[in-house]
Amino acid sequence: MVRRTLLFMAIGVLVAVVPASAHHSFAAYYFEDQSVTLEGTVQEFHFRSPHTVLVFTAPDSSGRTQTFTAEWGNPRRLSTQGVTVETLKPGDVVVVTGSPGRANSQYKVHLKGIRRPSDGWSWVGGRR
Repeated sequence: MVRRTLLFMAIGVLVAVVPASAHHSFAAYYFEDQSVTLEGTVQEFHFRSPHTVLVFTAPDSSGRTQTFTAEWGNPRRLSTQGVTVETLKPGDVVVVTGSPGRANSQYKVHLKGIRRPSDGWSWVGGRR
């Protein structure tokens, strides 16, 4: 009986831990306590799991145009907030706010807010 109880406890712990280990910590890749705002032009919009990705060009801190990658939320969650595969198109001018990437050589942002000045559409941390 004791073995059986221990077996079920071990299985319970494994079931609880395995899904959690599959997801990375954003703080490991981004300075979550910092914020940057970039105005640029959408190049690509990948509405896919596990994270939606926005690729856009914008000037860096020295004024040179760079290609940035913004990691966004899960498409299932974003779709409940009104974001769809049709929301952003190449050529759209957007203002992106987010946490900068930790690696200086990579132009990455953990997207926290976005707006499209042409029509006033916006999304901020789960709200449209």
